Amino acid sequence: MKGGTRKRGKTWSYYFDAAAVGGKRKKIEKGGFRTKKEAEAALAKALSEYNRAGTVFEPSNISVGDYLDEWIEQYVKSNLTTNTLDNYTQLIRTHIIPVIGHYRLSTIQTATIQTMINDLKEKGYSKSTVSSIKCILSGAFDYAVEPLHYLQTNPCKMARLGKFSAEQKTRSIISQADYADMLSLYPFGTYGYIILLLGWNCGLRIGESLGLSWDCIDFDSKTIRIDKQRILSKNGYVLKPPKYESTRILQISESLCAELKAEKRRQSENEVFYGEHYTIYETDSVDNKNEKLLRGINKSNQSQNRISFVCIQDNGTLVTKDSVRRLSQKIRKLISPEFDYHSLRHTHATLLVSAGVNIKAIQQRLGHRNITTTLNTYAHCTEDMEKAAVEAFEKICAGPMPPR
Repeated sequence: MKGGTRKRGKTWSYYFDAAAVGGKRKKIEKGGFRTKKEAEAALAKALSEYNRAGTVFEPSNISVGDYLDEWIEQYVKSNLTTNTLDNYTQLIRTHIIPVIGHYRLSTIQTATIQTMINDLKEKGYSKSTVSSIKCILSGAFDYAVEPLHYLQTNPCKMARLGKFSAEQKTRSIISQADYADMLSLYPFGTYGYIILLLGWNCGLRIGESLGLSWDCIDFDSKTIRIDKQRILSKNGYVLKPPKYESTRILQISESLCAELKAEKRRQSENEVFYGEHYTIYETDSVDNKNEKLLRGINKSNQSQNRISFVCIQDNGTLVTKDSVRRLSQKIRKLISPEFDYHSLRHTHATLLVSAGVNIKAIQQRLGHRNITTTLNTYAHCTEDMEKAAVEAFEKICAGPMPPR
């Protein structure tokens, strides 16, 4: 690669030929150095960085913290969703960098990772949190091995999570009185009304509620088809299959049907009222993924790929997770201090289990990956039902014992 230094006026500059772009040569030059020696030193550094495709560190010297920043920029931001990016960044900043961020990447051994895992367990972090941290590190170190070749092996591979004490996250159960207060706080005509109804009556995940479209509701058969969720990706809002590919059809009540019909009429009236200022949405396929990218357009630009969502604002714009977050904060402040949207799903399932509904039917309604998840989550309900069954049997069989 040709390069050199030259004097321009009272200062020195360096230059070198870069790779041709579109068949045209490109020269890189930088000036302002006081002496030839300074220009030569800067040239050597610039050539080294250029030959390493812009990498400004030696792999043997980079710290774990700096490498993780580089990994997020090079890989995570371009390949994973915004929600995943936020989660990774939070765990890295909170749990990884303060512990091992100052170590050189090349010196990290399995023992270091194992010590960090053991310390997290001793501090009482859940298996889910510790497992997530290990998975993030393992993914980052895999990338350091291939394609970057900063490491020969992944030090996370042989680290073990070990056993965790049995744990169960406590979810609040919403009373019917509190639920009525929530609907008073967000009555019909507000963005919160329908999304509260869907959580309470159907036990939908938040992404499933936000992704529900009118074509998935059959008013004649009183069913809802759950075949997608809406998430925020680096490119915008995306529709993708529900968690664990849990596409399913749910029976819904007559009362919920009536509420949904009223909401659909209201939205049609709003569309007429706002006219060309009403926002509609169309979908585009995403390459190599079972996903569809959403694009909001002005109503004057009609689209053959239009999709109409159940949870929208008056002007047609989407109800977002931020909207639901604000709703939850208001409910926690005024009605139920432990409320989050998942509380509605948990309450829906708890009421079904307590009513004696078949646990397999509940698993399918919730879209759990397997029945073990349902049983483990609602074990307290099934235990109460078992006790009630014993008591009922005792009453049936009450009477004098047969002679021995």
